[in-house]
Amino acid sequence: MSRRVVRQSKFRHVFGHPVKADQMYEDIRVSKVTCDSSFCAVNPKFVAIIVESGGGGAFMVLPLAKTGRVDKNHPLVTGHTAPVLDIDWCPHNDNVIASASEDTTVMVWQIPDYVPMRNITEPVVTLEGHSKRVSIISWHPTARNVLLSAGCDNLVILWNVGTGEMLLALDDMHTDLIYNVGWNRNGSLLVTTCKDKKVRIIDPRKQQVVANNFEEPIALQEMDTSNGVLLPFYDADSSIVYLCGKGDSSIRYFEITDEAPYVHYLNTYSSKEPQRGMGFMPKRGLDVSKCEIARFFKLHERKCEPIVMTVPRKSDLFQDDLYPDTPGPEPALEADEWLSGKDAEPILISLRDGYVPIKNRELKVVKKNILDNKPPPGPRRTHSTCDPNVSRPALEEVLEEIRALKETVQAHEKRISDLENKLCQFTNGTD
Repeated sequence: MSRRVVRQSKFRHVFGHPVKADQMYEDIRVSKVTCDSSFCAVNPKFVAIIVESGGGGAFMVLPLAKTGRVDKNHPLVTGHTAPVLDIDWCPHNDNVIASASEDTTVMVWQIPDYVPMRNITEPVVTLEGHSKRVSIISWHPTARNVLLSAGCDNLVILWNVGTGEMLLALDDMHTDLIYNVGWNRNGSLLVTTCKDKKVRIIDPRKQQVVANNFEEPIALQEMDTSNGVLLPFYDADSSIVYLCGKGDSSIRYFEITDEAPYVHYLNTYSSKEPQRGMGFMPKRGLDVSKCEIARFFKLHERKCEPIVMTVPRKSDLFQDDLYPDTPGPEPALEADEWLSGKDAEPILISLRDGYVPIKNRELKVVKKNILDNKPPPGPRRTHSTCDPNVSRPALEEVLEEIRALKETVQAHEKRISDLENKLCQFTNGTD
């Protein structure tokens, strides 16, 4: 009589449970736009959700602790002229978030630690380079200010957000619509899935596909799920992959190992309501005192419901085996270092004493002076196409007036920000 051998794993008994009703985010008009993105992005400070909005695209940012019913007049982040399709928090600055839109642009926003009194309408920088809607954005895991965008023009662009410049454009690599993009751990390679049913591993700096003909998968897992898109979330610290079906009502999770059969089913978290999107908290935002190894933010039609994944342990001590050092908020490289060919592993932090989010750090964008750029090569302009009445002194006068107007606008913006801060202090004082 043979005995069935049970594989040993500390994650065999991971279980998920929703938070109490008062810890959910209620009365949110989650976007109904058709797109395969997750519609939600979270970090240790904020939860951001793409929402319904008239006259353009918008998303909502809520402080993580501001649970309960959301005021119908809660300010939104607006600025796109068409629906927002994807959002992603910067891994190196918890107050910076990028958004991609159907209007073909990518915008980067600075979110204050306080709740603003009105909509945030001015991005720190707008990135323009796509010719069709942009449905995917992803920050580089280790290099400061490097952002990837992918659009329905089958184009992948890498940006330096700190200067507003396009670093690289990966064209002629995809013959059809790009479904998803992901970085490897140190950001030296990226992987894409495409409508042409090919997976490509790309070295972006060499602008080369280094692998896309995978003859046989090392493991194949049949999924009993609906026709909705599967949103994968991988935790490198625990080697667990979570699969959330969009339009489905379950989260399936598997442990990945280096030995056959490689993929090991752990469990399924199921609920009654289907999910319209899902956010995934970085490891540094989890509660280590409760042995929490993952936290999801499930989007319903009118609310956001946190779901906590925990490993049952009897001890109240810090569990070293559950929490290896994890990527922190400091970048390992500058954008120009990465572009020149350098690679670096993420800078790790310990979670033994928990993680305290860093105060708001301003994202400064230093754009190069376009007047210093050489004119593009092309035919010289003839005298007949030039206005002979425009002299250099007149041009300098116009430029000086533009500079003066910019200084005036900046002064007004600073005064408005100061007044908002004072109003916020008064409001907090009366609570």
